[in-house]
Amino acid sequence: MLNTKSFLTVDFGAGSLKLAEFEINETGGLRLNNFAIKALGLEGAQDSTREKLILATLQSVIAEKGIKSKNVNVCAPGFHVFSKFVKLPPVDSGKVDQIIQYEAQQNVPFPLAEVVWDYQILGSAPGGELEVLLVAIKSDIVEGLFRVAGEAKLNLQLCDASPAALCNAFRYNYGDLEDCTMLLDIGAKTSNLLFFEKGKVFSRSINLGANAITQDFANEAKLKFDDAEKIKIKEGFVSLGGAYEEPENPHQAAISKIARQFMTKLHIQVNQTLQFYRGQQGGAAPQRLFLSGGASIMPYTAQFFAEKLNVPVEYFNPFRNVQIAPSVNLEELSRVAHSLGEVVGLGLRNLATCPVEMNLMPESTLRWQSFNQKKPYLIATVVSLVLVTFAVGFLFEKLAGNKEAEITRLDPQVAELSAKMERFKQAFDKLQKTQKEAGQIAAYMQQRYYWGDFLADMRRSLIRSEDSIKKKLSAQKPGVEVGIWIEQITSAAALSAALGAEIPGGGMPPRMAPGFERDPRQRGEMPPPPPPPDPAVPPVTGIASANTNTITLVCRAVSLTSVDTSANTSIAYAVENEIKNSPLVDPKATQLSPNISPDDPNGTFSFTVNVTLLNPLKN
Repeated sequence: MLNTKSFLTVDFGAGSLKLAEFEINETGGLRLNNFAIKALGLEGAQDSTREKLILATLQSVIAEKGIKSKNVNVCAPGFHVFSKFVKLPPVDSGKVDQIIQYEAQQNVPFPLAEVVWDYQILGSAPGGELEVLLVAIKSDIVEGLFRVAGEAKLNLQLCDASPAALCNAFRYNYGDLEDCTMLLDIGAKTSNLLFFEKGKVFSRSINLGANAITQDFANEAKLKFDDAEKIKIKEGFVSLGGAYEEPENPHQAAISKIARQFMTKLHIQVNQTLQFYRGQQGGAAPQRLFLSGGASIMPYTAQFFAEKLNVPVEYFNPFRNVQIAPSVNLEELSRVAHSLGEVVGLGLRNLATCPVEMNLMPESTLRWQSFNQKKPYLIATVVSLVLVTFAVGFLFEKLAGNKEAEITRLDPQVAELSAKMERFKQAFDKLQKTQKEAGQIAAYMQQRYYWGDFLADMRRSLIRSEDSIKKKLSAQKPGVEVGIWIEQITSAAALSAALGAEIPGGGMPPRMAPGFERDPRQRGEMPPPPPPPDPAVPPVTGIASANTNTITLVCRAVSLTSVDTSANTSIAYAVENEIKNSPLVDPKATQLSPNISPDDPNGTFSFTVNVTLLNPLKN
């Protein structure tokens, strides 16, 4: 159901264009506000000229009637629509679409890709079969109707088929009739025959139309089609045949015979359809016939079918339950009301859910229509986005202005702080430089004390060695005296730089503090003459590397071989062990040289210890 306040309905027939303007009244019913019928002539049934003609006709009717409505429902002409009733076997509801698709492929006389088709399940037969109305129309025909509506500035909402529109109009106005009723709509190029009874509808399109009467008369009278049509409408009637006299007017005589021949052919098709409906569809015998369509108004048409079918014949009134606006000319409406069944059926699609609802519109068009319906919301969304964008832009502009003002206010403070930071950086750099220099001086001072600590520790090592040997040899010679001293120190450049003195390359050992003398010469005894320099140990003649952790100590001791032949070796190893026990020395890398050099004339011997320091000495 399409619910619109005021709208148009247009039936694009083969012989005429029928238009009506409706609105929904206060009670929810349908009100007719305006109507018009315009003949299309022979060109209306010709595809080559039809679209241009119906556009011009539609525009002229809208302008003439002053119609303002823009939404329109249209009905395609019967000669362009293929319709057929088919029965489907009882199947699950999920397979109905698939079976109808197959039936459409089998029955529609065009490839399905080239048509728009729809269907309506109208009920079920006593045997359980589904009764389906299948309708199809070529896509280019529907697209042409859309072009016409667009050129006329109208919004096409749906495209219906003539049988469906007639069915809805009849049910709305004659819903009280439950027994079998026929409705015969005689058009210009085709006719539609519909059967109605309780719970059942059947329809068939017949390829016979009243244009055939006009064409045969024009050929016989040697007239143009339009002139023959005017004479047919003004003077024509259906001959009753038999003993009735022919009219004196030759045009009337010719038309009446041609009309009777046409009606006879039409009756044959109606009778065949009636037999099919009763035999194949299980329908009842018709109790009445309603006539509609422009050709049905020809005089004696009702009498002809009443005689042939032997049933009461009436003219279909599609406005039986439709309110008529006071502005409508009732006299004019009464003359053509029987021809307006399709436009009323189209109008009912906006009023309520109808028994037959079809929409022969391509999927692409439906999508476009849906898009157009959503277009206002899309436009509103776009406008909202634009407004939001402007609002955000305005907000950012305000924020940027506030930011600029704040930056301007803070610039002097930032400049002042930057100057302070620069001064702080300079002071900090100066502090770091001073700290570095102080650290270097502290390192130098620490190295100076380090040399002192090293020499003091070596002295203690020699004292412990003397005590150890003295204790060992006391059993053999009580009161034995042991003397050990350092005679040379090589790689001593760092020590020389730190102490500001040069270590001699040979000669006497350094003077011990009072009370610590170990050499007999330092105890006031007569020293032996100085030994010659040891050629294996060169004196210190230069400065060593700036950083060194290897010191070579040349030690001399009083020979005690007279007490014990292995005493000298024991003294050398005792010195090595004590030096290794020093916390300043790497015990693994410190080694005693294997050469022990005796100096018999002086009663002494010398040996060498290679000392490796844990921390390198710096010059």
